[in-house]
Amino acid sequence: MALLIAILLGGLVGLGGSTFLYGEGFAYLSNDPQACKNCHIMNDQYDSWLKSSHHAVATCNDCHTPHGLIPKYLTKAENGFWHSKGFTLQDFPEPIRIRPHNRRTLNHNCMECHRELVGEVVAVHGRDESQFDCIRCHVASGHGPAR
Repeated sequence: MALLIAILLGGLVGLGGSTFLYGEGFAYLSNDPQACKNCHIMNDQYDSWLKSSHHAVATCNDCHTPHGLIPKYLTKAENGFWHSKGFTLQDFPEPIRIRPHNRRTLNHNCMECHRELVGEVVAVHGRDESQFDCIRCHVASGHGPAR
């Protein structure tokens, strides 16, 4: 039984490790926006980010991941799993849509970077920040004009 468990565990680690290396997994641990387009499906998002107003001041991680070290890498791991699954099984939506958890992270990061402006807007409307959906109106801000 121990031998069978060792073989299965070794196979799992070997398969996972080779998949991680083949998929350039270490690149996703960086802050380099090039890593986000490794799987080619994100080429349009990367190209539009290059033309956006945020290109000079923000990378993918600045907007799409929490800023704390552990939450950032937990989010990267979760997104990496779902992105890998979607790309491997070809079952992702076209056009790509942001998941609710990632939308909340994105909105939070918008609010953090634009605190001075948003604080005034929130005060005028008398609502909690969580009720605002930045990308509903500012869809082209991070990724430039839609095609």
